[in-house]
Amino acid sequence: MLSKEDNELITGVGPDTPMGQMLRRYWMPAVLSWELAEADCPPVRVKLLGEDLVAFRDTSGRVGLLAELCPHRRASLWLGRNEEDGLRCAYHGWKYDVTGQCVDQMNEPVSFASRIRAPAYPTAERGGIIWAYMGPPAQQPPFPDFEYLRADDAHRSVTKVFEECNWVQALEGGIDTSHAPILHRALTGDSGVGNPITSPFVRSSAPVLELDPTEYGYRYYGVRNLDEADLYVRGYHFVMPFTQIRPSQVGRGGPIRPIISGHHWVPVDDHTSMVWNWTYSFGPEPLSESEMTQSDNGNGREAVDWENGFRSFANMHNNWNIDRELQRTGSFSGIRGTNAQDRAVQESMGRIVDRSEEHLGPADRAIITTRQMLLDAARSVQRGDEPLGAQSTAYGRARAIDRILPRDGDWREVILPAMRSEEEREAALA
Repeated sequence: MLSKEDNELITGVGPDTPMGQMLRRYWMPAVLSWELAEADCPPVRVKLLGEDLVAFRDTSGRVGLLAELCPHRRASLWLGRNEEDGLRCAYHGWKYDVTGQCVDQMNEPVSFASRIRAPAYPTAERGGIIWAYMGPPAQQPPFPDFEYLRADDAHRSVTKVFEECNWVQALEGGIDTSHAPILHRALTGDSGVGNPITSPFVRSSAPVLELDPTEYGYRYYGVRNLDEADLYVRGYHFVMPFTQIRPSQVGRGGPIRPIISGHHWVPVDDHTSMVWNWTYSFGPEPLSESEMTQSDNGNGREAVDWENGFRSFANMHNNWNIDRELQRTGSFSGIRGTNAQDRAVQESMGRIVDRSEEHLGPADRAIITTRQMLLDAARSVQRGDEPLGAQSTAYGRARAIDRILPRDGDWREVILPAMRSEEEREAALA
């Protein structure tokens, strides 16, 4: 549990809050590249950390991320004209480049544009994502470098979906490994609506959690007894402040594929978040069609309204389309789509859950550790120090893995080397 005071500290993301100041010390995903598909295309509204912003791609292909309201009379720049290397306000024609500098004033007989600047944030475009840095310029960290960002287009898929609860609530649901074989369980082997009852995830025991601190967060492992001879071990990474790298699941039929997935749980404001879902192959084979569309997880166009705010069609306003007959006969939850199931339970807690009322156990070790890391990082920034992992690039060599291993062996000897990319293993041998 957390005190009410710590719960308020960990969930507030505005610019004047300790957590909001800490979060601004990291790069965060802001816009999918295809949302700004070409030069001079329509601008896109973005909301990050409680700030209303507008993103645009200029004539030269550069991306700007500006405060949405024009510094002149506070009209929305989203209504503006994207033309000739700048975004021009539709109200009086003041025009801004990607740095926020005003470069023209159509309504002024004598221009004073050089003295006007709209608030703007640096951007970096990598892996099909436009990233934003909203913190102090002097503390800007290295550009984002997750391994999936270095994969080519055929080996990488990225989607996002809006969630109606605080970002920490969503994050905690994602890093909680003990719920997955329960909430996401299929009741029959052929229902196609969750983890099959034949999978090691469902057949194994409740997990014992182990954690190893890293310079960017921690590695964590769910170690489950599968039977008298074997263990089922899942190894993950948590990367500060809101990223999980997770393994694909073994035992779904067919050979193990070199597929890794993950999430970024990005705060929109105190009460909503955007869940970024990515998957990639680090082997020679590209992603399959279902992996590329992420339809099996409920993130594709058939499940999420990509044209209207990336809201799930199954949401809290229609009770997540829960099907009680499906719940009785086909799936543990009665909700279709793994990520829709996650959002349902997380949103059901309310916009900000009262953590002072919780009763946590050993299976919640990752959640307890993450809360303390976030609180410590926020307090570090308040003291004038660097938050954990802000300047690290080691996460770019991190991989997640799951394996069925003999109970009489040392599972760490197999899991730990596999949780590092070839680049890291080569560096360790040099």
